[in-house]
Amino acid sequence: MRTLRAALAAALTATLAVLTVPGPAWAATICNRYCDARDPALSPGDRQPVTAGVWGRSIVLHFDDADAMGWASIGGGNPGDHVWLDRSMDGGRTWAAGSKLGDTAIPSGQTGWRTLMYNVDDWASLGVGALRACGKAGDRPEVACTAWARTTWNAGNRATAAATALMQFYNLGTGLFDTTGWWNSANALTAVIDGVRVTGMPSYRYAIANTYDKNLGKFRGNFTNDYLDDTGWWGLAWVDAYDATGDSRYLNTARADADYMNSYWDGACGGGVWWSVARTYKAAIANSLFLQLNAALHNRIPGDTAYLQRARNTWTWIQNTGLVNSAGLVNDGINLSTCRNNGSTAWSYNQGALIAGLTELNRATGDASLLTAARRTADAATTSSALNVNGILREPCEPNCGADGPTFKGVLARGLVKLDLALSGRPYLAYLRRNADAAYAADRNPLDAYGLRWAGPLDGTDAARQQSATDLMNAAW
Repeated sequence: MRTLRAALAAALTATLAVLTVPGPAWAATICNRYCDARDPALSPGDRQPVTAGVWGRSIVLHFDDADAMGWASIGGGNPGDHVWLDRSMDGGRTWAAGSKLGDTAIPSGQTGWRTLMYNVDDWASLGVGALRACGKAGDRPEVACTAWARTTWNAGNRATAAATALMQFYNLGTGLFDTTGWWNSANALTAVIDGVRVTGMPSYRYAIANTYDKNLGKFRGNFTNDYLDDTGWWGLAWVDAYDATGDSRYLNTARADADYMNSYWDGACGGGVWWSVARTYKAAIANSLFLQLNAALHNRIPGDTAYLQRARNTWTWIQNTGLVNSAGLVNDGINLSTCRNNGSTAWSYNQGALIAGLTELNRATGDASLLTAARRTADAATTSSALNVNGILREPCEPNCGADGPTFKGVLARGLVKLDLALSGRPYLAYLRRNADAAYAADRNPLDAYGLRWAGPLDGTDAARQQSATDLMNAAW
């Protein structure tokens, strides 16, 4: 893992998010189905997902899920007590400080009051929003706010709700996901695209072209950089984008990524691509991604033989180096002195990437032995005590996985469902659903944002954690 490099990047991103001054549009009037400041008496429903309290007052957030609007109320108070809404377009990391949407006070002779209704999202500007209710006693300085929450609009089930929470980290300006890194953003985009396919909800398709257009020329161009696994993640994201849209530019970029990776295949230790352009390590993840990407390209390019041969060669090399250990798990890479498995940590994403690659190669060749090999690793990954506690997936680095580790488990979920769909009887669906149930029950906040530990408790949220959870909810669909 590029822990230090990724941690510094994530810390900088988080710092910038805190320091960012929200633009005035965040407090401006928004009109979706209805405009801000609508009478709550017109709401066909009243869901109250979160509450808070201060000096005996009850602060409640109310939702009109049918119209994607919300309002705040204060109860048990005195005349002069205030209640208002805050609105955020990035999951509550920042908001229009001081805007106090609908700020109102309890009038004379009353013990409670409510604001008008305000929109959660900004459909015209692709803003994925959240609200919280805040209030205070008129004679006290302390302010209490509920947790951030949102309506069920684009969040009507576990998978769509997870995707919507993930999109609250999406930065329209950069085309990447705030709070996480470059390669993690490729995985986050893949989770969003898979969600469109699995759930049929097309709301976030715009992220595909926006990400592509904003980042095509970065680093070495065509989503290549100094790390071959980074390139593989992006190449697979663009294969996914091609499947979702039929736009050939995405497939062409995926081909450019595979060709770039191939330029770092050499005879050291009998083959394999290097982990980085420095040529100091041959890692399992770069080679499993190379296997999957080339097999995927073959399956989408009529008449291809070159990409198929690369995929075959990669699987042969993985077998020859013993990267899959005697227990069926994939270790991190090879020792360049012995050209054999280095016995390093068997991260969950190494299992998922190889499972997906073998499944894709089986689709290309019809070779049943590839599914047998994939099942061996899948069985090991879903039962090994190194990766599971009480049947729930646990990364070896938990609870402190840095900036990269939170992405890993989603990759395994994605690989497992790919294999599961290729087999009769769906043998891994129960495992995936058990993990989804656990995360939903113990590792989730009111915005349907998830943490690192699927067994709970919730430790914090960011785009990498949310990508893994979105992959899991897609897989358990």
